[in-house]
Amino acid sequence: MTESNKSYDGFTEEERAAMKERAQELKSSAKRRTTGKAAKPDGESEVLAKIAELPEPDRGVAERIHAIVKESAPELEPKTWYGMPAYARNGKVVCFFQGSGKFKTRYSTLGFNDPAQLDDGEMWPVAYALTELTPEVETRIAELVKKAAG
Repeated sequence: MTESNKSYDGFTEEERAAMKERAQELKSSAKRRTTGKAAKPDGESEVLAKIAELPEPDRGVAERIHAIVKESAPELEPKTWYGMPAYARNGKVVCFFQGSGKFKTRYSTLGFNDPAQLDDGEMWPVAYALTELTPEVETRIAELVKKAAG
């Protein structure tokens, strides 16, 4: 069977890596609680370190997303989530950036979770494909983040 003919019914290598990163994030958080160290990690440093690890063009997009989120919703706390830059309110992830290299997709993604206050009727988008950050796209991201943060 050739490489392209193989079928796979489990997790990909990238998915397993993301789960391991999340497990490590949870383990570190639990360790901080039990050892009496500061309750909050330095999420800003963790996010900036993850962004620095990204290959271009994902790195540039993530840097700009980080700046937009900090400016538009400074109340959101930076943290890593499954090894991705994310932004939380009361410990719950509101939005996150997933680089195209994370799961070998053709575009990066700006995603929103349940705490995001983007509700609009019976159906609304919770993820956006990012192929280029134009001034118009950056303005739209700022509006979405501001609305999501409540």
